[in-house]
Amino acid sequence: QVQFVESGGGLVQPGGSLRLSCAASGFTFSNYYMDWYRQAPGKDRERLARISGFGVITNYADSVKGRFTISRDNAKNTVYLQMNSLKPEDTAVYYCNANSWAGVYWGQGIQVTVSS
Repeated sequence: QVQFVESGGGLVQPGGSLRLSCAASGFTFSNYYMDWYRQAPGKDRERLARISGFGVITNYADSVKGRFTISRDNAKNTVYLQMNSLKPEDTAVYYCNANSWAGVYWGQGIQVTVSS
């Protein structure tokens, strides 16, 4: 059974930082690309960052490039999203996503609110 445990969200002031974690189980973690997405109220879900199975390849949406960093620890079956220089427009529900030819799995989502 595939499960995700997302953590690290919450309320932060503009300019602050958060690190999201997504611990996965129930599948062979290193076989999957891992993505972070977000969805703000009234907006489409947006892919923010992707990392390959062994972390060699990463890519980012223009909206977060230079501020967010995706990483993974395959020994812990966990993917991270370090978010710096947060802006009010980064407020959204953030989701981790695992994808490969074998399937696509979604985390339950975690709220990030950037506000003073």
